[in-house]
Order: sequence, then structure tokens, then C-alpha cells
Amino acid sequence: MAPTLRRSTRDQATPCPLGLPALSAADASALRETLLEVCSSPAWAAAVAASRPWHDREELRTANAKAMAELSAADLHDAMAGHARIGAPKPGDAVSEREQAGVRGVDPSVLDELRTANAAYEAKFGHVFLICATGRTADGMLAALRERYPNDAATEAEVVRGELRKINDIRLDRLLDAPR
Repeated sequence: MAPTLRRSTRDQATPCPLGLPALSAADASALRETLLEVCSSPAWAAAVAASRPWHDREELRTANAKAMAELSAADLHDAMAGHARIGAPKPGDAVSEREQAGVRGVDPSVLDELRTANAAYEAKFGHVFLICATGRTADGMLAALRERYPNDAATEAEVVRGELRKINDIRLDRLLDAPR
């Protein structure tokens, strides 16, 4: 019998304490729920799950990249829906708080600039500004937002796809590196 994964909640810092062998052998339903904690696109979760078994971390990362490359515009929208607005981590959500640690304690004027720039970006593109925020400062994220704002929709969709892939890689690594 394949091990089952516990359903994580977004307020937990460690979504799964199992590692690659258990993740690869998990029953379909539990694996789907776990993968949806990494990326909220059902199409992405299904594609990654279908690529099992993964013999090493690189195979899982390759599955992520392949699944991300194949997402439709609607699937990308599903994937972005799981992310907090930059500069406004979801209260009580350890994942968004950890990933956006660079906005903690920042000067309120920078957060105001982020809010204004986010609003303009969202009005133009119809979705949140998405960036792999891990290790970035608030000023760095604001600069990236301003740099990407002139992009056309198709260019920005590809940038977002790349940022999501990076975020998923980090989240998958964290999942695999959780204490057992």
C-alpha cells in the first residue's frame, strides 16, 4: 500500500514531512492535494503527478518545468490565484509570509509605492504581479515591477511562467527537505 500524505494547511511552515520516495508513491488524491499546495493550478498538479515516478529531485524539477511550459493562459491564471499580492503577504499564511520576508519592516512609503504600482500592473494585465520574492527586498521587487510594467501581455505571460517555475522549484525543494 502506498503511503498517504497528510493534507497541509497554508499556515504550516512545513507542508509535508515525507520526502521524494513517499511523495512519488503517494495515492493520487493525497498527491494532488499536496501538489496544489505548491501550485494552485489543477492542470499543473495533474501534469506533475502524471510524470511519476521521480527517482531524484532533478526529475521532479524537470516535471515542474515541463508542466509549467504547457500551461494555457487559463491555467496560468489558476496558478497565479494562489499567490498573495507583492507587499501584502496573506496574514497567517506562513508560505506567503516566508516568501515575502523582504517586505517585513520596510519603510511604509515603499509599501505605498508597491500598492500603487501593483494596482497599475493589475489594471493593465488583469492579474497580480508575480515574482519569485524569496531573497528579494521590497525595493528590489518594486524595481522589477516597474521594469516589467512596459511589457506586452504575451511577454509578461512568459515572464510570469518563468517566475512560477522558480517559485515551484523552491516550494518543491522545501517539501522534499522537510524533516521526516
